[in-house]
Amino acid sequence: MTPAQRAMETLLTWSDLTACPAGCGTGQALRTARDEIVHFHSARDVDLHLTRRAIQRFHYDLSGSSAIQLVPNSCWVTVHLDCATDVDLLLSLVSVALKAHQNRSLSAPSASASAGCNFHRVTVLPRDAVADR
Repeated sequence: MTPAQRAMETLLTWSDLTACPAGCGTGQALRTARDEIVHFHSARDVDLHLTRRAIQRFHYDLSGSSAIQLVPNSCWVTVHLDCATDVDLLLSLVSVALKAHQNRSLSAPSASASAGCNFHRVTVLPRDAVADR
């Protein structure tokens, strides 16, 4: 089983997430009643809709992780799943995303950002290549 399959299997047990095709047209997604939260694009690459506010809040921590790719002006982050620790990181961040979307929905109407994920906007390098820079 790939890391993305393990993550999806776990997340499908969460009562507030349901599976659907990704709004960007590539892969599977998990969504709440209002928003797409996670796009599974490949066996290892996942886009997570954190919201701009959550990304700003955790920017320092997110940018310090070799599993996370940030794209300027995007409310999505790309998570590269290489190991069980990366899956655990994704699960934790999905929890943060759910809370961020809940807070956002209380204060503002939902604006669909499903097609605005980072797919085709990031290049994920193997961690060894990143370490050599």
